[in-house]
Amino acid sequence: MKAILSLCGAFSLCLLGCGEKSTNSSGNTNASSGPSVITAPVDYLGAVGAAKTFAEKTVDLAELNQAIQVFQTQEGRYPTNFDELVGAKLLIQVPKAPYGKKIVYDPNTGKVSIVNK
Repeated sequence: MKAILSLCGAFSLCLLGCGEKSTNSSGNTNASSGPSVITAPVDYLGAVGAAKTFAEKTVDLAELNQAIQVFQTQEGRYPTNFDELVGAKLLIQVPKAPYGKKIVYDPNTGKVSIVNK
């Protein structure tokens, strides 16, 4: 087990040392910009947050679209607002938009989208 960890550590160090070097106007060499071991935790947390927002948005839109289609099939028209879907017991409650976004619904076409505020 220790041998595997040692090999992984040595391999990681080799990869860190293989970055391209660039020279600026003063002649100093700097590692190329890009992902860094130092910023990896922050980058990871940012990616997790973005993925969570995307997943919530996708699930909410799928749930809303399905409820709208069922309502349209039963009633022969699109609902005027989301409260009609709750009243028809097709939704438990109106889903909330992700932070900084809002849900836009067109009752003429039955289209739902999430846009920035």
